[in-house]
Amino acid sequence: MLFGGSTDGGLSINQLLNMRFATQVVRGRWFMVFACLVILSASGATYIFGIYSKDIKSSLGYNQQTLNTLSFFKDLGANVGILSGLINEVTPPWVVLSMGAVMNLFGYLMIYLAITRRTARPHPWLMCFYICVGANSQSFANTGALVTCVKNFPGSRGVVLGLLKGFVGLSGAIFTQLYLAIYGDDSKSLVLLIAWLPAAVSIVFVHTIRIIPYNSSQGTKIDPFFCFLYISIALATYLLIMIVVQQVVSFSSSAFAISASILVLILFLPLVVVIKEEVKILTERNQSLEIPPTITIQKPSLAPKPISPPLPSSSPETNSSSKPFSCITNMFKPPARGDDYSILQTLVSTDMLILFFATVCGVGGTLTAIDNMGQIGQSLGYPKKSINTFVSLISIWNYAGRVTSGFASEIVLSKYKFPRPLVLTLVLLLSCVGHLLIAFGVPQSLYLASVIIGFCFGAQWPLLYAIISEIFGLKYYSTLYNFGSVASPIGAYILNVRVAGHLYDIEARKQNGGSDKICMGVQCFKLSFIIITAATMLGAAVSLILVWRTRKFYRGDIYARFRESSETGPRSAGIAMEGSTSNVDKMEKRAGENGEDKVKTDGNMENK
Repeated sequence: MLFGGSTDGGLSINQLLNMRFATQVVRGRWFMVFACLVILSASGATYIFGIYSKDIKSSLGYNQQTLNTLSFFKDLGANVGILSGLINEVTPPWVVLSMGAVMNLFGYLMIYLAITRRTARPHPWLMCFYICVGANSQSFANTGALVTCVKNFPGSRGVVLGLLKGFVGLSGAIFTQLYLAIYGDDSKSLVLLIAWLPAAVSIVFVHTIRIIPYNSSQGTKIDPFFCFLYISIALATYLLIMIVVQQVVSFSSSAFAISASILVLILFLPLVVVIKEEVKILTERNQSLEIPPTITIQKPSLAPKPISPPLPSSSPETNSSSKPFSCITNMFKPPARGDDYSILQTLVSTDMLILFFATVCGVGGTLTAIDNMGQIGQSLGYPKKSINTFVSLISIWNYAGRVTSGFASEIVLSKYKFPRPLVLTLVLLLSCVGHLLIAFGVPQSLYLASVIIGFCFGAQWPLLYAIISEIFGLKYYSTLYNFGSVASPIGAYILNVRVAGHLYDIEARKQNGGSDKICMGVQCFKLSFIIITAATMLGAAVSLILVWRTRKFYRGDIYARFRESSETGPRSAGIAMEGSTSNVDKMEKRAGENGEDKVKTDGNMENK
């Protein structure tokens, strides 16, 4: 019973509608999860580069290789978050989130001013700098929100990663619906929306994101995450319906406004789950106050404490000179898998190198397809409206891949000891199907290809981050999380800039007599995606080495130490309670004996 009189443990309306309960909600663990969901749902603007890339190309007169170079710096900024990770190691999360908001506003606002010709035409290197700074704000948002949330729920990290990264995947479709409602079908104004909206959201929720001490009664709850999952599925379903309907029916500005309002309402629906959980916490707290407190009496120890001999002093010069040497020595002596690795131990670990190479091949190929989806659709003769649909579908299935891989891999790991690296191998093999559909230009297959590529691209990220946290620990997770992301721009540069962009321009020159502006036909991307398919299969083969190396680790209980630490508190509390109960019993017994002695004394006095 959540509402009712205080006698049965329920809560009255007055208890819920007061400032104290509102403060509890905003400062609570579950509101922090909601704030992370909202921040990350506005931090995936890099995934809709295909919508406004044509405006950059036409407004600034770039060829395809220059545009792909710009796309590479976008991916470089979005994924190289080592700086944000190092800052987050020594500062609270609000510092990282505030810095990301400023960077996002500056970078994308300068791009908007350039493509609308409100400033002088910038050099390509300056545009690369702008988009790198703007996209790098995404890594600051991910570090500040996602890493903090994983540390607050270490026993459910696969579920947390899948859910939060799922909202990042949905952000592209969310941005598309919002810009249609606010600015109409003006893709240049989409860049303006990308500039101010994520910055505003981060500033609003910046002080609610923080490390909360681990609580076994709340930190191990998984039911609220499934409620968040159901809401996110409803949000993804609604976005998918809107995308399909908008292809068939011409929406007016008021219709776009109504659909965007419903979208925002669903996006804030997790608040209901947050309030429900906080009501449960307040009810349990009130019920615990009705139990009479126990008194613990401890007898002071009369035994003298032994005096320890003084430690031998060491000179500061010796300590300072031995630290670099011991650091280098320990770098090649890693702890057991699952324990906390140092940053240097992780960087030289064979497991990390294998995982890094597989991610370069897998994420690099799918990201190349996503960034070039506009040009792929144009070369195959799809209309502009359908190309926007492909980009939106990628966002929807990007979400589906993230959520599915996060929740499903956690379930099969806990129930069947199915290793997470093997799930990564299967995802890489599935992405090869999408690459081959693009390579051979199967008629009307771009819809299916966008679904497969979006799903596989999204599915790789929760798996990557969960594997890093499981093998290398959580102590330096802020930095290690961002180091894993570096694989994405490396793969994108090799496969997108040096392969896809270069081969596209060669084919365009053949068709246009030396001009490399537009290429039409299946041949534009055929050879590129055959190469990408081969690279992805190589990554899948290499990932099998990691599966073999970690097979014993994943057969064991990888979360045992978190459960042991959470059980230590209740066990010690139970021992203290037993001790206090026995002490109280002794006091009552002594009081009873004193009472009997007093009765006997009074009786003797009366007889006298």
